[in-house]
Amino acid sequence: MAKKNTSEAPEPIDPTTAPAEGYTVLARRYRPLTFVDLVGQEPVTRALGNALKSNRVAHAYLFTGARGVGKTSTARILAKALNCVNGPTPNPCGVCEICKGIASGEDVDVLEIDGASNRKIDEIRDIRNNVQYRPARSRYKIYIIDEVHMLTREAFNALLKTLEEPPAHVKFIFATTEVDKVPITILSRCQRFDFAGISLPRIVERLKSIVESEGLKADVEALELIARRAGGSMRDAQSLLDQLLAFGGDRLTSDQVHHLLGTAGDERILGLAEAILTNDAKQALDLLDEASVGGLQLGELVDQMIAYWRDLMVAHCAGTEGRDLSVPSRHHDTLRKQAKSISLDAILAGLDVLSATKGRMRGSNHGRTLVEMAVVRLGRLADLASVAQLAQWIGQVRLDPRAALPTPTAPRLAGPATEGVKKKPLTTATEPTQETGQPVSRELTPANWPALWPEIVSILGALLGSELAKAGAPAITGPNSLVFRFAARYTQAKETVAQSDRLARVEDALRRVTDKPWTVRFELDHSTGPLLLPEEAVAPSKPKVAPKEEAEKVPLVKRSLDLLGATIQRVDEGFAQEPSEER
Repeated sequence: MAKKNTSEAPEPIDPTTAPAEGYTVLARRYRPLTFVDLVGQEPVTRALGNALKSNRVAHAYLFTGARGVGKTSTARILAKALNCVNGPTPNPCGVCEICKGIASGEDVDVLEIDGASNRKIDEIRDIRNNVQYRPARSRYKIYIIDEVHMLTREAFNALLKTLEEPPAHVKFIFATTEVDKVPITILSRCQRFDFAGISLPRIVERLKSIVESEGLKADVEALELIARRAGGSMRDAQSLLDQLLAFGGDRLTSDQVHHLLGTAGDERILGLAEAILTNDAKQALDLLDEASVGGLQLGELVDQMIAYWRDLMVAHCAGTEGRDLSVPSRHHDTLRKQAKSISLDAILAGLDVLSATKGRMRGSNHGRTLVEMAVVRLGRLADLASVAQLAQWIGQVRLDPRAALPTPTAPRLAGPATEGVKKKPLTTATEPTQETGQPVSRELTPANWPALWPEIVSILGALLGSELAKAGAPAITGPNSLVFRFAARYTQAKETVAQSDRLARVEDALRRVTDKPWTVRFELDHSTGPLLLPEEAVAPSKPKVAPKEEAEKVPLVKRSLDLLGATIQRVDEGFAQEPSEER
């Protein structure tokens, strides 16, 4: 929207001394009066200013963009620039009778029409009949139609000819928030300008200026919360600030903003995220219960969690420096630590869970249950496997039975959130195995790798263990140094286990099994396939039987051959197989 023009705007009204009926809201008092005052729309103001300077002003303009970004204000400024006594000029004086009348909406030659309430063909016919008359005192007769997309199809059709070839003294300025609803025949007759959403720092800067002009004080974090809530709309930010200034007294704080909006504080969001990422479901549900009992809106809480998970994604991919994040800078260290403790796939899956929960809450009377379910699910995403990985596994099993997933000998353990989970105790050097009854050596060698592998899988979990198994037995390349070599077809598996968090889990599992630290490296081997573990060996195949011979043994087929004297010409694959009993 705008910065305050101190040379033209009236002195702010003191709300403590002015009568209630005389109070003017901030969004109106600080409306921009010149192109210079517009905030965040520099490309538009530059184009319009150059058109005025070079006398290349079109007969029809279309301003489109989100609410509260300055479309109607720009239309009024353009009208003043065209009709000012010193114009046409990109810098209207603002003090002549014409400029004052346009600013107050009372000028007889600048007609502001609400397209939502004047949308029928009769109103447009009136415009078409009146454009032939010259303006009463100004240079141009200007029609500003707000929310023009609300006009009916018949009204648009009635406007077409006049819009294409209006009299020289007529200008049209349209504004809309839904340009896709405007017919292409109208768009082709206008110069279109798209108004962008205003960035958060620009809104904060403007709000800070308004607070100072009002003689009040506000914390920067409080203004950032307001700006973020406005979603790029300057008018929404000013309206919310007006409400909060009346609520907060002489100084506006972030706690007052959270209290009025029904949102959770930053510490509560960070604590809830910490409980989720460490898989502490009890702590997460306790925090959620405190928030609900404290009167916080669950829908707002889910929105804040979506924003924070977006922060985790940004911090994981690009860091926090110079980024637009939902948490203040004093929490960036905590944000970075949490982002490193979880994989990017799990963060993205968490965003999907939260977004789906937000959508389901709109049509449900069990909002709290949905939020609790989402919180518990978020804590179980550490070992998430993507759909692409699952499809790859299935394809590998179909093509090569030896690549079947190994069966873990213990329940899956979460990645970075394993604290407090009961783990299977490791066997000692003198403890016999269940399979052979012989003691297992803790020394990792190529000979005893198959014996130690089940314990390693029990620590890693089924999903990570199945990915690592595709490399087969590792090569010992030096003191406490292992190399897992993946065949070229297992490139995706190699990239999966090579992620920093999963690599740390592999090294930790090896250390716990062998009581020695290990350095692990993953490589691609384009020459050979993976070495298979003993339990992955291919079972002896049954002697093959000709399909025709099997088909002839089917009672119904045998009876048909006898009665009809027919012969079998072809047997399709899968014929006469028993359907699976598993559902």
